[in-house]
Amino acid sequence: MSAMITVNVELGDRAYPIHIGAGLIGRTDLYAPHIAGSSVAIVTNATVDPLYGDALRAALAPLGKKVTTIVLPDGEAHKNLETLNQIFTALLADRADRKTTLIALGGGVIGDMTGFAAASYMRGVPFIQVPTTLLAQVDSSVGGKTGINHPLGKNMIGAFYQPQAVIADIAALQTLPPRELAAGIAEVIKTGAIADSEFFDWIEANIPALNDCDPTALAHAVKRSCEVKAYVVAADEREGGLRAILNFGHTFGHAIEAGLGYGEWLHGEAVGCGMVMAADLSVRLGRLDETSRARLTRSIAAAKLPVKAPALGADRYIDLMKVDKKAEAGEIKFILLERFGQTKITGAPDAAVRATLAASI
Repeated sequence: MSAMITVNVELGDRAYPIHIGAGLIGRTDLYAPHIAGSSVAIVTNATVDPLYGDALRAALAPLGKKVTTIVLPDGEAHKNLETLNQIFTALLADRADRKTTLIALGGGVIGDMTGFAAASYMRGVPFIQVPTTLLAQVDSSVGGKTGINHPLGKNMIGAFYQPQAVIADIAALQTLPPRELAAGIAEVIKTGAIADSEFFDWIEANIPALNDCDPTALAHAVKRSCEVKAYVVAADEREGGLRAILNFGHTFGHAIEAGLGYGEWLHGEAVGCGMVMAADLSVRLGRLDETSRARLTRSIAAAKLPVKAPALGADRYIDLMKVDKKAEAGEIKFILLERFGQTKITGAPDAAVRATLAASI
């Protein structure tokens, strides 16, 4: 990919750009418009900092800012209050002020925690997303959802808080482990399934290229996924209606993550399997045809994602799914597929849910 592409998230005076391209982490000009204060705190983890920390610090050097780096442990298991507090402690020890800009350098866990820290520290400081995983580039870095996990539920503690910019460096994806790449492809598949049938057709044809980390295919996948998410977020920033469709596969997926213990399955792995389960439930309720269900399942399997759910027990799944942000008065809400590009948010009879759980293990 040669030229940088910019997709804008249109939120009035809180609008921001998503820059997509290769070699962007080292571009000073992309950070300069979004750093007004005299100090910057990079929040990253022990895996990403050795790979990209120096490039980011070098890009910031010409701006003449005081730069601090906060290195956190890597992994979903650390997306909790204890780790969040490490960010606050470091900021306070460094005397960070209200104009200090936080930069999230890493995957979805780093982005979510940095965003929540930015929303909370001194009641709000600016932050920039620099996502280094495919999942973060196509999904979690865009839209302002920030937060941490609780042992009783995933992402149940957080805030809606938009970044100043998202800088998605496609070249960073070349260092992803295969499992992390596949986890990101799950969110790409989700985007096509819920919002764009032509994009789903493209994904089906290009999964081998995505699996091989082909830069051109990845660039298109990130661009189209960001376009869809930017549209949805602009229309429904705080998930009052339309934005909930982005949770296709997540009701089952979050239950898998919480039930196994955070980090046992990657988020994208759980969402991939959750989409298979949601499609099964969609067929059982007469909303989706069997051919489409089979196409979706084949695509998820082709991306080297799990299509069989862990045996947590039906009662355990149901208890976990009731602790979900979409649940209302104890009723589980599902994002069901009616056809590629069209979804329905609805409850489901207990017997149908249990049948899906039994068939999915």
